[in-house]
Amino acid sequence: AQLVESGGGLVQPGGSLRLSCAVPRTISVLNHMAWYRQAPGKERVLVAAISSGGTTNYADPVKGRFTISRDNAKNTVYQQMNSLKPEDTAVYYCNAGQWGWPFRPSGSWGQGTQVTVSS
Repeated sequence: AQLVESGGGLVQPGGSLRLSCAVPRTISVLNHMAWYRQAPGKERVLVAAISSGGTTNYADPVKGRFTISRDNAKNTVYQQMNSLKPEDTAVYYCNAGQWGWPFRPSGSWGQGTQVTVSS
């Protein structure tokens, strides 16, 4: 079973999107979780992480604009993205892994969800 990301799309600069990550039951939703993104021609980078207890960390470029959260009852992790900028354009992925900063992903990568910020 794979992690399944959704919620991406085309949005204008300054707009908002909420991404969702459905966590299969073979991967405990109580794991530490994180969002990553990969822009065209660039490496995948860590964006935000949330511990099993709800502690959060964010990469500097998204601090104050992105919020990671989790709903354990729904086996889902979210990322609310506000004040989006063209440089946020990327494919976004979620993963489970080892808590720390940088977060260390341990699961298989899903298909990701494309976010495009453009006027």
